[in-house]
Amino acid sequence: MNRNCSAFSLCALLVGATMTASAASLVSGIERQYIDPTVRVEDDFYQHVNGKWLANTPIPADKGRYGSFDKLGDDTLDQLRGIVESLQQAASPDTEQRKIIDLYSGFLDEPGIEHRGATPLQADFARIEAVKSKQQIPALLAQLGRAGINVPVASDVHQDAKDSTRYVFDISQGGLGMPDRDYYLQDETRLKSVRDKYLAHIQTMFELGGSRTAAQDARNILQLETALARAQWSRVENRDPVKTYNRYDLDKLQALAAQFNWPDYLQAAGVQGKTTYLIVSQPSYFTNLGQLIQETPLSTWKTYLRWHVLSDSAPYLSQAYVDEHFSFYGTTLRGIEQNRLRWKRGISLVESCLGESLGKLYVEKYFPPQAKHRIDELVSNLMAAYRADIHTLDWMGAETRKRAEEKLAKFTTKIGYPDKWRDYRRLRIIRDDVLGNLRRAHEFQYAHDLAKLGKPVDRNEWDMTPQTVNAYYNPEKNEIVFPAAILQPPFFNAQADDAVNYGGIGAVIGHEISHGFDDQGSQYDGNGNLLGVPGWFTQEDLENFRARTHALVEQYAAYSPVPGFPINGELTLGENIADNAGLAIAYKAYQLSLGGTVAPVIDGLSGDQRFYYGWAEVWRGNARDNELIVRLKSDPHSPEFIRGRVPETNLASFYAAFGIKEGDKMYRPPDKRVSLW
Repeated sequence: MNRNCSAFSLCALLVGATMTASAASLVSGIERQYIDPTVRVEDDFYQHVNGKWLANTPIPADKGRYGSFDKLGDDTLDQLRGIVESLQQAASPDTEQRKIIDLYSGFLDEPGIEHRGATPLQADFARIEAVKSKQQIPALLAQLGRAGINVPVASDVHQDAKDSTRYVFDISQGGLGMPDRDYYLQDETRLKSVRDKYLAHIQTMFELGGSRTAAQDARNILQLETALARAQWSRVENRDPVKTYNRYDLDKLQALAAQFNWPDYLQAAGVQGKTTYLIVSQPSYFTNLGQLIQETPLSTWKTYLRWHVLSDSAPYLSQAYVDEHFSFYGTTLRGIEQNRLRWKRGISLVESCLGESLGKLYVEKYFPPQAKHRIDELVSNLMAAYRADIHTLDWMGAETRKRAEEKLAKFTTKIGYPDKWRDYRRLRIIRDDVLGNLRRAHEFQYAHDLAKLGKPVDRNEWDMTPQTVNAYYNPEKNEIVFPAAILQPPFFNAQADDAVNYGGIGAVIGHEISHGFDDQGSQYDGNGNLLGVPGWFTQEDLENFRARTHALVEQYAAYSPVPGFPINGELTLGENIADNAGLAIAYKAYQLSLGGTVAPVIDGLSGDQRFYYGWAEVWRGNARDNELIVRLKSDPHSPEFIRGRVPETNLASFYAAFGIKEGDKMYRPPDKRVSLW
């Protein structure tokens, strides 16, 4: 399970607390060409700020959504392509650069891939066919999982949530071919249509390989996946770090699922002898999985596993498989019209297999050393604002304040890139073995993680590559991380006054810090140990906090980005807390940065007004309905156009900045505003 809380947003490079240029030389940083003057600020601030951009920026044919975040992602891909293609002549044999070239070039070799067709799957299919009894299924699940195949048992090695000094092996639910259990279990018209098309897709994929039983095989697979979906926990349940922390000694696992051959699974997973216990994220799921193994014919399990090998491998096979795979997962599910260009998919493959090797080259070219210092200054301002705010919160008592300060003091900030790079010398890359390269890369990563068991926790390791356009908070390490790729334009304007930068990227950095204090992060201490409820809150303060977060759940649940598909306020609670807290703290940090002076008026806008313009600009974006539905079912973040127009309505400074009053559409009555920070 992914325990990081990522912004799915953008940060950028800021020059620090104060600009060195004179106020007269500064620009507002507001992209005024996108403002829609026909929409009043008081009626729809987000539409006013972004209206012309939203109306005149179509979603590219190869995307389900497009906004500021995606634009920066595209720019980074172009940068990475330039780096990779520049290595063609320079890379020496047996170097990581040669591995990058061979991996990328092999994927671009369409004639070679077309010639091989589906033959690269034969070894996997033979491994599945060799299974003679259900007792052998668990070991097979472990073997396929190590190679990156989506099977009913997912595994992860991470810091033990209740012992921050050691690593733990964690198993959790998996194995569905659609984005969420709701796609199997709900009969809403659109979801049912996707389900029907998924059935047809499975049949078509098998028919491409010449199967004569494809129709029946597809029905059996859907029936089994539906049973798995019924057994799985909801995404809201999986947000609970206490409920998903279930320690089992290895010799006690048989009582959890007697029909599951645990000794063989643990041996095949490489866990036996490396640890005496593991964490089971969803115990009832594994009990049901054992029963499903017992009740479902072996032939159906084999068909199901062949399906997941085929489906997960399809993007790296001949064109017929690529096209059919995209037809369902791109067009049917997300409404995307065409697949990404092959070079883009090739760069993504290099990132997934040799991420830090490519990242090292990226940093050398695009992330100057001084950038770390400049972003450090911004983070320091946000930390100072949080520290000051803790003393003023009306819902937090003295004991909780003290514990909050202790946790904030233990925060670790990582900026740009890791201090130590991953060594890929043992990863074997063969130019004309694309799928084999991917399998070996998964095995390489799995072995890297497995080797952590029994060793001290490495707190210098990163969970994202430097070229990732994102940021995250990890509660187990109590750290905020900002990769290099996110610290660049268009989200920072070096010639702009501070206001727009604090409103944009400053709020995103505040977002990440706030995860340490949201409904999940507040259950971890400063060292990353899971305390459970009430965490470091007193019971009284927890009840006050929950009353406010319950109001936030209801506030967001009132929005339906697609008719019939409301935001799940409980699923998105952590990210909505972070958006609201991040914006509130960024505003306070901006005020601190002014040092008691009055911000200049630029382009007819006050400093406070430019601050909020910066926030709304960060979240501009358009999305297809199908893409929104997938995200509403599976993503803990609210859609961009909600993130860009709701948090400000909870802040008094927003109303003061624009003179918004009762009767205006942006007005939210004071007793309906949610104030956390």
